[in-house]
Amino acid sequence: MTVSLRGTREVKDDYQLFRLTGLLDAFSEPTFRKVMTKCVEEGPKYLILDLSKIDFVDSSGLGALVQLAKKAQSADGSIQIVTNPRVTQTVKLVRLERFLALQPSVEAAIENIKKARG
Repeated sequence: MTVSLRGTREVKDDYQLFRLTGLLDAFSEPTFRKVMTKCVEEGPKYLILDLSKIDFVDSSGLGALVQLAKKAQSADGSIQIVTNPRVTQTVKLVRLERFLALQPSVEAAIENIKKARG
């Protein structure tokens, strides 16, 4: 079995930045969910997911993103998702673009976190 999703994690003072590549699908979703849940628990509670290099997101991937957003919010944090046109289209199809806080760039996501923290 191949790993369909790869990524890196950078922990900054007030946020975590994840740069992901590949597929966020039924095969990668269980591991993605487990790793991300652990990262939210460890903190910081503000997450940036850079999905600009993601090739495909399916319904299980979207479900994992929604769960992650809820978990971050319940921990008094937030999630910002940097997208590409394909990911944006998939998210908009299910009308989750506001809930998932889609951003055009990592810089825009960082600015949003700074505003949220005051």
